[in-house]
Amino acid sequence: MSALFNASRARQYMRQFDIDALVATSATNVKYFSGYSCWLDPLFKEYMMSPGGSSNLLQRSYAVFADEGEPALIVKSLMAADAAAFDHTELRLYGDPGLDFSLPADAGTETERRFVNFLRDAKRHQSGIEALAAVLQERGLADATIGIEMEGLPNELRRAVSQALPLARLRDCTNLIRLVRAVKTPAEVNLLARAAEIAEQAAAESLALAHIGGVARELVQHFRSGVAAAGAAFDHFSFSLSGLGICADLDYRFRPNDVLFIDYGCIFGSYFSDTGTALAFAELKPELARRYALLQSCIEAGTHAMCPGAKASSIQKAMQDVLREGGIVVSFPHGHGMGLEVRDYPILVPATGLPIRDDCVVLDSDLTMEEGMVNNLEAPLFMATAGALQIEKTFLVTADGNRELVYQDRSRPYIVA
Repeated sequence: MSALFNASRARQYMRQFDIDALVATSATNVKYFSGYSCWLDPLFKEYMMSPGGSSNLLQRSYAVFADEGEPALIVKSLMAADAAAFDHTELRLYGDPGLDFSLPADAGTETERRFVNFLRDAKRHQSGIEALAAVLQERGLADATIGIEMEGLPNELRRAVSQALPLARLRDCTNLIRLVRAVKTPAEVNLLARAAEIAEQAAAESLALAHIGGVARELVQHFRSGVAAAGAAFDHFSFSLSGLGICADLDYRFRPNDVLFIDYGCIFGSYFSDTGTALAFAELKPELARRYALLQSCIEAGTHAMCPGAKASSIQKAMQDVLREGGIVVSFPHGHGMGLEVRDYPILVPATGLPIRDDCVVLDSDLTMEEGMVNNLEAPLFMATAGALQIEKTFLVTADGNRELVYQDRSRPYIVA
């Protein structure tokens, strides 16, 4: 798979802040810049192979993006097969792959033949940091300004980078990368849309199973199966019992008067979906119907306010004002970006006064909307012992406003027949 990242936006930030190269160190951002992912990278810890060891990650991959040239990917040799078909990424290996080449090789595919030759002949570095330093040195960046994603990087690895690149000016670029990711490419938008479509279809089929006396586990399991059948991975399917907050009590049995908050999502091509509705086992009573209508107006106000140039806080305020005018004061309508994590920047909440800061950027966290952002707007309402309501939808910011990313019908709760 090729990387889908916003290269032009990355270059814009790099030039603005005089950065010659970016280095991703987290599994999420290595995926972003290179297209590569290994399920073990964020899970495998030192003590899992060396009892008594630390909980630091045992193996790490790195991605390098410079102002010129193809991205570079540094991976552990045994885990490089997922990158075998990459054509537009420089691949560097570290560690012994532990392969026995003594038996005659099968012909295999062209990709397999090319990759086995690469594994046999490629220079292997002792460590990922050594390989990273070699890539930067060979690209003439040994004395350059390098933005490195420092968050989550243990101190010993930070020291190792500094020792391997003694002439480089190393800057933490963790938040700079988050800002790059905030605006999606068309390819990313397509993946986000497909994730949302899969979740919506699987949820509709799951909610159709709901019946008085039924067990919540049945809905969750059906949603899991539905997203898997469509090629996605399960992320969440949660609800609220008696309006007392969000939970995933799988053994709960539905009752005649239940009005439940429902929130669900999946992951497709590493991109998240997240949305929600309300599930009721009878038509809403007048006061609940009035409150649901207010949530609809709240989301509508947010969509009217969300356009290029608008501040994140102004969108949340428009939503909050509608609820307050309707007498609802115990609710927190807000929004958030979607992407490779369940919440990307921007976060649409009241202005905190905090900056988004690292060694490269210092920016007001009350971000301005930009074309290409994919944002959720959500309006939950928890009413202790009386039930809970929810509306959450996903939008793409366009040149002149926004549009629904996919069709998500929230004109009424899902009401069990």
